Amino acid sequence: MTKIALITGANKGIGYEIARLLAGQGVTTIVGARDEERGRAAAGRLGQPYVRLDVTDEESASTAAKWIDAEYGRLDILVNNAGISGEMTDLRPSGVTAARVRELYETNVFGVVTVTNAMLPLLRRAESGRIVNMSSELGSLAMAIDPESPFKQFNHLPYNSSKAALNMITICYAKELMDTPIKVNAANPGYCATDLNGHTGYRTAEQGAAIAVRLATVGEDGPTGAYLEDAGPLPW
Repeated sequence: MTKIALITGANKGIGYEIARLLAGQGVTTIVGARDEERGRAAAGRLGQPYVRLDVTDEESASTAAKWIDAEYGRLDILVNNAGISGEMTDLRPSGVTAARVRELYETNVFGVVTVTNAMLPLLRRAESGRIVNMSSELGSLAMAIDPESPFKQFNHLPYNSSKAALNMITICYAKELMDTPIKVNAANPGYCATDLNGHTGYRTAEQGAAIAVRLATVGEDGPTGAYLEDAGPLPW
């Protein structure tokens, strides 16, 4: 039976590469994107379906779930990839407004909860559902405070804290679903060259997508409630 996947923010960057790699494995990969023109264009290039999905809008997520239900009746894989980095001009916590923090949380945190809850009934119908949340090494509390960490100086409160919150969200869902076939994990793609960082990253979007694809297709003996990158587990 062909697996059905939904990737949020899949019209470009890492999300697009996740969709492309999963489609290459024979997975029907639904391109979820807020911008219909860009989303349909990306889906067309991949030869995969598109659904309009604004992760910050509960009605949009509900409508997308109803469409997936009508078309496929279930969902095997959900990759919560959509994310934003926000304004990067002043990285001092004292220079950040609550409005800037709230803006990032709407997509990076609340959006994940919104989409996951909307899709969970469909994932429960799958033989072995998989949820992958795209996190970052910048969400690691241990690495943030480690004086030897290369990320210690990158003190971007809105983004870093949103990814730390996403890690806890991952654990919470994994605990709720522990006695089900659904596995929930957080993936660190590494510092990839994407629109998120002005293409300054040293890894490609395809390289960043690899860990998400691995967790999206992991077997029954795979982890759940884990925080992983290509090389293995990251410290929380």
